[in-house]
Parts: sequence; C-alpha cells; structure tokens
Amino acid sequence: MRHPPRSALLLVAGAVALVGTVVAPVVTASGAAPACTVEYSVTSQWDSGFQGAVKITNNSAAVSSWSLTFDFGAGQKVTQGWSAKWSQSGTTVTAANESWNGSLGTGASVSAGFLASWSGSNAAPMSFKLNGTTCNVDAEPSPTEPPSNGTAPALHVLGNKLVDADGKTRRLLGVNRSGGEFMCVQGYGIFDGPVDDAAIKAIADWKANAVRIPLNEECWLGLSGIKPEYAGANYIGAVKDLVARVEAHGMTPIVELHWSYGQYTGNSAGCSDVHATCQKPMPDAQYTPSFWTSVANTFKNDQTVAFDLFNEPYPDRATPTTTRAWQCWKDGGTCPGIPYEVAGMQDLVDAVRGTGAKNVILAGGLAYSNDLSQWLTYKPNDPTGNLVAAYHVYNFNTCASETCWNSTLAPVAAQVPLVAGEIGENTCSHGFVDQVMKWFDDRGLSYLGWTWNTWDCSSGPSLISNYDGTPTSYGTGLRDHLRALNP
Repeated sequence: MRHPPRSALLLVAGAVALVGTVVAPVVTASGAAPACTVEYSVTSQWDSGFQGAVKITNNSAAVSSWSLTFDFGAGQKVTQGWSAKWSQSGTTVTAANESWNGSLGTGASVSAGFLASWSGSNAAPMSFKLNGTTCNVDAEPSPTEPPSNGTAPALHVLGNKLVDADGKTRRLLGVNRSGGEFMCVQGYGIFDGPVDDAAIKAIADWKANAVRIPLNEECWLGLSGIKPEYAGANYIGAVKDLVARVEAHGMTPIVELHWSYGQYTGNSAGCSDVHATCQKPMPDAQYTPSFWTSVANTFKNDQTVAFDLFNEPYPDRATPTTTRAWQCWKDGGTCPGIPYEVAGMQDLVDAVRGTGAKNVILAGGLAYSNDLSQWLTYKPNDPTGNLVAAYHVYNFNTCASETCWNSTLAPVAAQVPLVAGEIGENTCSHGFVDQVMKWFDDRGLSYLGWTWNTWDCSSGPSLISNYDGTPTSYGTGLRDHLRALNP
C-alpha cells in the first residue's frame, strides 16, 4: 500500500516489550499442553547488569540432551552462566545442557542461570525454542483452530507453483501486518499494536496461512536517526520473534522491504526526506543490498521464510519511457528522474543468493506492483529458480479488472508462481476483493489482504477493528472467504 498511516493517525504507541520478573508459559485457548514451557525471570538488576534464570519444562517425549535458544532484543549480552553451557552469537542466546543434566523426561524440568549486561532497556525475550521446537504455544490445535502441524512448511518453486518439501502445492492466503515499516522511524516503537502469541493466533483463527511483514531498512541496519531502542539488534530481535510466532501457528512469514533510504522529490513523491520515512520509487544502492544481505543471513537456514524484495516500485513515474522504467527496475544504476543510485531487482537477488540463502524471493513490478506487463521480459536471473512474481491490486488501481488480469497476469502466472501480496479496497466493503479472490482462486493463485491493523477501513484499508480478530465490514469478506476455503 503506498499510503500507509502517518504518525498523526497513531493513537497509541507500539507494543511495549515485557520487562518484568517472569514470563509465564502461555495459556492456550484449546487447553492443549505446549510441547515445552519456559519461564524466564530477572532475579536481580543493577545499573549495567542483571542476573537471569530460565526454567524449562519438557512436555513431549523424553530427551537425552537439550538446547534452549532465545533472542535478546535490547542489546543484552550474556557474560557467564551456570547449570548450562551458555553462549551468544549476535542477538541469539543458547543454553545447552551440562553432562550431568542432559536427560529431561516427559514432564521434567531443569533450571539454569546467567549474568548479563544491559543498557537502555532490559526487555524480556518473547520466544523460546527447545531443541528447535517453539515453546509456550499449543503442541497441536483444537478442532476449532486452523489445521496446522505447528510449523510452517519450507517452500520452493516448482514450475509455476509454490510447493513444500513433499511436493504439495501451497497457496499463500493471508494478511499483511503493517507497523514495522513506520513505527520505528517515527519514534513510537517497533510494531503498531500487539504482536504477541494471542495476536498472531487471532490471525490464524481466520484460517490464514501466511503473514506479510513490512520492514524499514534504516531500522534494521541501525542507522543514525533511529532511536537505539527501536534499531539494529533490538529491531532485528523483535522481527525474529514475530517470525517465530507466525511460524509456530503454521503460517508462512513473508519479510518485505517497505520503506527505504534515498531522496526523491519527483512525480508522485511520498515525502522529500532522504531517510526511510515513505515509499520510494526504487531501492537505493547505498543501503538496500546490505539490508538484504543481513536479512538473508538471518533467515537463510529457515526456508519457511519468504523474501519480498521491495514493496511497490514506481520508477515509471520518474523515467521518460516504460522501457527505461523496466530497465531501471531490473538493473538499477543511474535511472532518469531518480537522483540517487538505484539497486535493481537483479542486485537484490544477487545480494540474497550471495549469502547462500535459497529462500523463495518475491519481486513486484512497476506502477506500485500493479503492472506486470513486462515482468517476464525483465525477469531477474535467480540461480536457485525460486523467484515469484508479486502483484498488488486495489479498486483504485489501473489494472483492476478481469480484462487486465487476463491479458497481463495470466501469462505471468502460466510461467512462475504469482502472489498478490496486497489486495484491498477503500470502500469499507468487500465487493472488489471478492472479485479479486475469485479470479485468483479459479487459477490456484495466492493473495494477502491489506492490512491487519485497526485503522479507518476507508483510508487504511484495515481488515480489523480489534486485534482479537474482530473484522471491519471490509475485513469480513476476507475472513469469511478464508474460512470457507478451509472449513
């Protein structure tokens, strides 16, 4: 969406990280026991350090060894520990069993402690994994919950389909969760509204199987001008936690670059700021390849995560011809009408693949991802073959009819997977998205509604009026349709 909310629309600050003495195990709605539970506590704290503890309970089959991982989102560093072998790499902390406490039977618990440094804030971790399994969430769903094995499938491209490791076709049907692109740069927080387990479960309860997560490159990279508590390791840790919660509910996370660096004041400029405070016509060569190198390194061992390279390119508004716009889109460099050096889609694919990441990559076309007419002609080279065409459509777009979809989308969908990363309308109704969903359903394609935020449905447009999943009159259409597809 090229018109996300401005700070004046924000009535509350973002979700505040929990800083207290104990993070209790999540109480699940279905009553099913989580595979494991972790209680985290800060037993004492002083100016530059604190003492922490974890209590791990194994609710699954007995294990002869264990390893607990979690992420610190506020720059904390473990300095020493006991009752476990403690280590830390970046934001990720690992506690592995000692030789004498590796056995952990069903229902058994083990405790370990550590000392760590902190400054600014001492936010508690929001997600824990025991031997790779996410703790504090349902081990399996109740009959009234979306069918899920508790983990999202690893995806790859096969022909013009997205498939899982077993070769089963997977459609991405879900929602966007906006906030990570603007809250941090505006100084309010990291996310707009709650992103805890209950909030993510509410999305899953709509029978969604995918969540698109817009990001801000300056916040991820921790560039100057962003409040430290919302930047760099803190921001990355929060995103990783959200991705883990999305995956824990069986949904595919799509991390996406929404706002980027580079000053553009030409046709259809969203702002005059050089900083990442609005949608720019193309990604910048100065920071965006570094952003994607970092993101890819963060998630390259998790092929359940998909990468959406750039929200809504619009070099066609700056360049004199459509051909020049598509050339700019693919190859970047010096583009007419855009004063900064551009990173083309090929540059970003290369940045991701240069890390060894094989994750699925989405690339949106021109005209705010609404024009895919020459996408196949200028398709970037992907050595892994895991490239997907991304498309956005709203009732006010140029290509917003079956006639246009038949002529420009159908040829693309015949050759590569096609994902409508954003669908929506500004009518506070769902007549238009109903048409979109039918066209995409008839062809077995993917789509995600904009957006899972409690804004005005005529200006957002927003799917919900409450983060418990209460739909707006517009959101009712998507919710009921997803539930009908997967009763």
